[in-house]
Amino acid sequence: MLSELAFFSFVELADASLHGAYNRWHQLDHRPENLALPGVSWGDRWQRVQEPGQGQDPAFADTDFVAMYWFRSPVAESVAQWDKLGEASFQWGRGPIIPGVERRLLAFFRPVKGYAAPRVLVDPDVLPYRPNRGIHMTLTRHAEPHGLHAHECFGWEDRRVMPGLLEVAGVAGGWTFSFSHTQQHTTLPFAETVTHQPGELRIRLLYLDGEPEVTGAAIREAEQRMAAEADAPSQAGEVLFASTLSTITPWRDW
Repeated sequence: MLSELAFFSFVELADASLHGAYNRWHQLDHRPENLALPGVSWGDRWQRVQEPGQGQDPAFADTDFVAMYWFRSPVAESVAQWDKLGEASFQWGRGPIIPGVERRLLAFFRPVKGYAAPRVLVDPDVLPYRPNRGIHMTLTRHAEPHGLHAHECFGWEDRRVMPGLLEVAGVAGGWTFSFSHTQQHTTLPFAETVTHQPGELRIRLLYLDGEPEVTGAAIREAEQRMAAEADAPSQAGEVLFASTLSTITPWRDW
C-alpha cells in the first residue's frame, strides 16, 4: 500500500482577496517544505469548482481548498517530523497560522482501498504521482461506523460504486479513506473543530484527468443513477461535503 496514513485539510478563506496570497504561500513555501520531508511520500492541494448545490453540512459549505499528504512508514516518526516542521516554520514567521484562513477539518485518515481505471495502466498506488486535472471528493458520516448498515454501504461502495465511477470518462481512479483522528499538534494552537469516533467519517477521492467541471457533472449523474438501483442501500451515510476541485497551476491560478 502507498501509505498507512493520510492527512486532509479543508480550508475556507475569510476574504476572497486572500486567494492569491494563500496560493502563493502554499505552492511556493508550505508544500515544497513538506514534500522535502523524508516521511512525506506525496502531498497535493486543489481548489473548489463552483457547481450546482448539493446536500452537505453547513460547516463545509464554504470550503475553498482541500489539501492532503500521504505519510511513509513508520508513520509516527513521519508525522513527528512533519509536526516539527510546522513549529519551525511558525518560528521563521512563515505560517501555518495565517490570518483569515479557517481550517474546517484537520484530520488523519487510514487508506482503505485504491482503484485504478484499466485505461490508465498504472497501479492505484501510483495515482497520486500521476498528473491530474483535479479530484472529486465526497466526505460522508456514518453514525454507527461499525454497524451492519455501514458494513452494507461499504460493500456497495467497493463492489458497485467505485467500479461504476471508474467507467466515467475522465476518472483515472480513486481511493477510499476511513477517519482515524483529528490533528493534535504538539505546539501550534489548531482548534479541534470536529469530534468523531474512528471510522465515523469516510472519504471517497477520485483522481480526474478529464476537464473537472464536465467530469464532475458526469460523476454526479453516475452517482444518482447507481443510488436509484433496486439493491442500493437505503441511505449510504450523511454527506457532509461533495464537490469537484481543480488542480492549482502555479502563477496561472493566482
